[in-house]
Amino acid sequence: MPFRDRTHAGEELALRLLEWADSSELVDPVVLALPRGGVPVAAPVAHALHAPLDVLVARKIGVPSRRETAIGAVVGEEPPLFDRVALELLGLSEGGLDSDVAEARNELHRRTHLYRSGRPEPPVEGRTVILVDDGLATGLTATAALFSLRRRGPAGLVLAAPVGSPQTVADLRGHTGDVICLDQPADFSSVSEGFDRFPQVSDTEVISVLNTFRSAEQPSHERSHETSRRGG
Repeated sequence: MPFRDRTHAGEELALRLLEWADSSELVDPVVLALPRGGVPVAAPVAHALHAPLDVLVARKIGVPSRRETAIGAVVGEEPPLFDRVALELLGLSEGGLDSDVAEARNELHRRTHLYRSGRPEPPVEGRTVILVDDGLATGLTATAALFSLRRRGPAGLVLAAPVGSPQTVADLRGHTGDVICLDQPADFSSVSEGFDRFPQVSDTEVISVLNTFRSAEQPSHERSHETSRRGG
C-alpha cells in the first residue's frame, strides 16, 4: 500500500525504528537526512528517537542524456562515486564527466550553505547515525553518503527509507550495519510509485522543517544544559 506522503512515510518508518532501537544499542543517536526528499521523512524519525536532526548533502550525477538516471554521486570534497559497470555500458569515462561533477559539487555547496546557515556539521564520531532518504532506487547517493560517514568513525550506522528496490537494499547492506526499508516491491520501478503524493520538495520546505524541528528541540536542550550546570 502506498504511503500518503513523505510525512506519513516518516511516521511509519519511525515506528519501525523504535522497534529496532529496542534491540539495538543507540549511542547518542543523530538523524541525518539526505535532502531534499529525505528531510520530511526524517523529521518524525528524529522526533520519535529524541535525536537531533540535520542534513547530509549529497548530489546525484546523472547520465548526460538522461539527467534523472544516476550514474554517480558526490559528497563534500570527496572523490565522486561512480557506477563503473554503467559507465562501461554507456561508453562513458569518469574524466568525461568532470564538468558534471563540478556542477553537482557547486549545487552541493549551495545547498549546504543554505540549509545549515553557518552551523557546523554535527559530530558523528562515536555516535549512532541514522541516515534517512525518501527512497532507494539505484542507491548511489546513499552509498556515497555511507562511505563518507563511515570514514568519520560512528559507533553505528543505519540507513532507513520507506521504499526501495529489493536488489538495491541487498547491495546496500554491505556498506552499513543495518538497512531498514519498509516496502520493497518485487516489481519496483521508481520511488514515486510508493506514494500517493510525491511532489518535489523545495529548499524553502527543507529549511522550514529544519527550523521548526530545531525550535521545538531547543527548550529541552537548554533545560538539559541548565540541569547539567547545576549538577543534576
